[in-house]
Amino acid sequence: MSTADRLPRLLALVPYLMSHPGAQVPEVAKIFGLSEKQLIDDLQLVWMCGLPGHTPGDLIDVSWDGGEIVIDNADTIARPLRLGVDEASALLVALRMLAEMPEFGERDALSRVIAKFEQAAGEGAATVSSQVAVEVDATPDALPVVNEGLRRGRRLSLRYYVPGRDEITPREVDPMRLVVVDGRSYLSGWCYRAEAVRLFRLDRMLSVEVLDVPAAPPEDAVPDEVTPGVFRPSPTDELVELELTPAGRWVAEYYPCESVEELGEGRLRVALRARDQGWLLRLALRLGDTGRVVSPASLAGTVREAAAAALNRYESVS
Repeated sequence: MSTADRLPRLLALVPYLMSHPGAQVPEVAKIFGLSEKQLIDDLQLVWMCGLPGHTPGDLIDVSWDGGEIVIDNADTIARPLRLGVDEASALLVALRMLAEMPEFGERDALSRVIAKFEQAAGEGAATVSSQVAVEVDATPDALPVVNEGLRRGRRLSLRYYVPGRDEITPREVDPMRLVVVDGRSYLSGWCYRAEAVRLFRLDRMLSVEVLDVPAAPPEDAVPDEVTPGVFRPSPTDELVELELTPAGRWVAEYYPCESVEELGEGRLRVALRARDQGWLLRLALRLGDTGRVVSPASLAGTVREAAAAALNRYESVS
């Protein structure tokens, strides 16, 4: 099990044990959906956690002799979670964005949650979050049709614009779920053209209709994980090296890079992959003087030509 899965469980396990003295190993394992061995592995890890200093008096004391779990010296981690202003503000912005989504049907309940959270978060978080708004970018006509396909479990027929190739492609897709990433709505589904799970931006659907065919994605098809973002390079995609100034370091944070090298004075050299050279060209032009293409040389030449052509257009207008 990954650390990302285990850490939230440990953070919930300790407060539970503090509030349920005398809890039994089989009972706790069942509540947390674990085997008894997994639970004991977690308890052995908890036993090595605590406050900085790592002396016996700083660490959590836990035992499970005879099946009864006894935990002590864990008052700090058992305290209720307190969000900072930035964390509370981000959560409020996300809740308000969710309330604006047309497919969300429990607006009354969500409004009550937002009101209670604003009161609990305090004036600082409410003031900061009120200055931020996220607009969900989606084609109004596409959203209800996609929702209908999901609700009825029916295949969708799309005419989809692919900007990297500047072409419109017909697609038949078995819808699996709707997700929102960076304010844009995406359909995750099994694409029969690609014979794989794909993400489709709703604002790039030129037309969409529900077919009278049951959606039946393969049993091993898994919806895309969008937490790291929607950009997913392949090992066979072209490898590009960029040098970035301090103002261009955001590239290393926003896109998955194969390597990141510090060059001093805040500069970076990064290597990343992309199957679409048009996308790379747009990225290089967007960087301007905050980054440059090191390799391949052909792409660097293309960027120079495109930048010169853009400057010529400005000069001809002036």
